[in-house]
Amino acid sequence: MNDRKAELETLRADLKARLSRFEAHQHREGGALDKDFEEQATQTQNDEVVDSLETETRTELAQIERALERINNGVGDECETCGEAIDPRRLQVLPYTTLCVDCAED
Repeated sequence: MNDRKAELETLRADLKARLSRFEAHQHREGGALDKDFEEQATQTQNDEVVDSLETETRTELAQIERALERINNGVGDECETCGEAIDPRRLQVLPYTTLCVDCAED
């Protein structure tokens, strides 16, 4: 479980760094919009992509935080729905999961 916890902590740090870059982009820390209208259109489209990526990153970060909380409480390998053990192979592939395969499918 310590390997999984370390992996989750590394993932959490990576996601937080990614969020910082997204926020820097949205606050135009690299500079204001270009004066060229076509370039502005491209930059605006990029903003929409960054917004979507930020949402996905925040969702994944919340899942990681939840998994770490469960590990710290000593129930990280148990399904939070049925209480059965989560298959270790599932945890290898999806370290932040809190559900066994059966409950995830429901």
